[in-house]
Amino acid sequence: MKLAIMQPYFFPYIGYWQLIHAVDHFVIYDDVNYIKGGWINCNRILINGKPTYITVPLYQSSSYKHICDISLQPSPVCRNNLVKSVETTYRKSPCFAEVFPVIERVIRYEADNLSDYLAYQLQTLTAFMGIQTEFVLTSRCYGNNNLSGQERVVDICKREGATTYINPQGGQTLYERACFSDAGIDLRFIV
Repeated sequence: MKLAIMQPYFFPYIGYWQLIHAVDHFVIYDDVNYIKGGWINCNRILINGKPTYITVPLYQSSSYKHICDISLQPSPVCRNNLVKSVETTYRKSPCFAEVFPVIERVIRYEADNLSDYLAYQLQTLTAFMGIQTEFVLTSRCYGNNNLSGQERVVDICKREGATTYINPQGGQTLYERACFSDAGIDLRFIV
């Protein structure tokens, strides 16, 4: 069984989707600290050919809170504006009529919690792309916050019965192949 673990991102980059497609189980790492200024609740779209930031507005976000403990602002106006920006920018794009309803549903999804909102987005878009991957949230399953880094990842792999752990190439500096091998897990990277 192939497994990957990543923090959730708002409309993640292509390598994130490649990782989801490469595994049987994808663990959403949501009981780690929220990174202010990161890609967890923002992204960029091209408006008139220029990269423009789009964000999911949060309520009292903090780098001292876990992603699963962050609330969304309950303003439908922000989500309406985001939908309009995407629609206006991409309405002449190929496949717009097939893709936009899914994007709109994801943006308008009513959730109070950032982690739930992003998990819904990942699951919905994965299904739309025809990728057969199961999702798990770390905040709901493992209770292993006493572990950190590589030790925690190996523990999650063991609990899920993973034989292979796949990570983006940036993880090559984070993980030791011998540690995974000793646990009976093949460590691989998407390059």
